[in-house]
Amino acid sequence: MGQSIAVMNTKGGVGKSTILVALADTLSVYYNKSILVIDSDAQSSTSNMMMANNSLVQIQQNGYTTVGYLTEVVIENKNLDWRHFVTAEASDVDDANEIYIIPSDMQLTLLERKISELQKHGELRQAIRHLLNEVSRYVDFVFVDCPPGLSVLTESWLRECNYLLSPTKPDYLGVCGLEVLRQFQTVYKDLGFAENLGVLINMKEENAEIDEHFQRQLLSQPENACFKNAIPRLPVFQKAAQFYPEKRSYFAKYPGKIGHSLRAVAQELLDRIGNNRKETVSHQVVRSNQET
Repeated sequence: MGQSIAVMNTKGGVGKSTILVALADTLSVYYNKSILVIDSDAQSSTSNMMMANNSLVQIQQNGYTTVGYLTEVVIENKNLDWRHFVTAEASDVDDANEIYIIPSDMQLTLLERKISELQKHGELRQAIRHLLNEVSRYVDFVFVDCPPGLSVLTESWLRECNYLLSPTKPDYLGVCGLEVLRQFQTVYKDLGFAENLGVLINMKEENAEIDEHFQRQLLSQPENACFKNAIPRLPVFQKAAQFYPEKRSYFAKYPGKIGHSLRAVAQELLDRIGNNRKETVSHQVVRSNQET
């Protein structure tokens, strides 16, 4: 079985989506892993980073999104094949052959309100558990992009995923966001919670004394289980978040120091999980993001 990883920090603006996409590219290209990304953030940043805008808009209009799937399963009580909601070739890196996505939509916030109104929290968690169990049979990793705020949907991902990866900036607000998440974890502990895979320090300014201070603080707290490698703040990494309609090489997207850092983090992630390759999603049952 593959492993599911919720990517989340209660503080926004920490580069969560950019890190998720970069790790998916790196694990696919360098470690031959198959990845399914579930975009569960209504802002759809990850979806926009992984496919052309016109393709994403078409998919959203057709309802082949996270919110489309959960609406039909949880609200309308339908029995659906999740593979119909998966889009293939979700990367602009030419060697990233097995990256898939279930994209997001702004309607996700309305779905959460509907679930609360109908008191379908249990059904939501059951649907997410079933989805993760099924998907994990076909891919090595499932990355779930969770929004910064704590909600009924985010709680379900945090309680049902195998692991939690928490990107953070080395600053005061980032540290506070991790503490809020840690306190939330203790609420109803008997309901289960994702195992802490570790805190990943992102957007670290080189030779900045304040960043060094907060990095030392984060590393000194054993409960963070910080990754040894931090991702530096570099303009090239911000540029990498823009989807290119024509595929490019991994080195063109993540050149030099940023690529080296990402590969080190990916290797550390694999070392922590000890995951082996599994059966991959069949190309016959997913749509290419070029299909509209």
